Amino acid sequence: QVQLVESGGGLVQAGGSLRLSCAASGLTFNERTMGWFRQAPGKKRECVAAISWSGIYKYYADSVKGRFTISRDNAKSTVYLQMNSLKPEDTAVYYCAAGLGAAYDTAEAKYDYWGQGTQVTVSS
Repeated sequence: QVQLVESGGGLVQAGGSLRLSCAASGLTFNERTMGWFRQAPGKKRECVAAISWSGIYKYYADSVKGRFTISRDNAKSTVYLQMNSLKPEDTAVYYCAAGLGAAYDTAEAKYDYWGQGTQVTVSS
């Protein structure tokens, strides 16, 4: 049974920081590309960051580049998203996903396992 469990979401003021975590089980974590996606009300889901199995290759959406950092700890089967300088437009449900594509391939079809999501709310 594959399971991805996100944590770390919450309410933060604009300019603040949050760190999201995603703990994976039931798969070979160090063979998987890991991604973070988000979906705001009325918006389609988008990939905000992804990281290759080795951690060498990383992808960031233009809207978060320079503010967010994705990392992984293969020994703990955990991927993280450090979010700094948060803006109200970052408010969304954030999802962790495990995929088989390259980190730069953000297509949702490349990800076969998804977490339940964690809410991030950034106040003005």
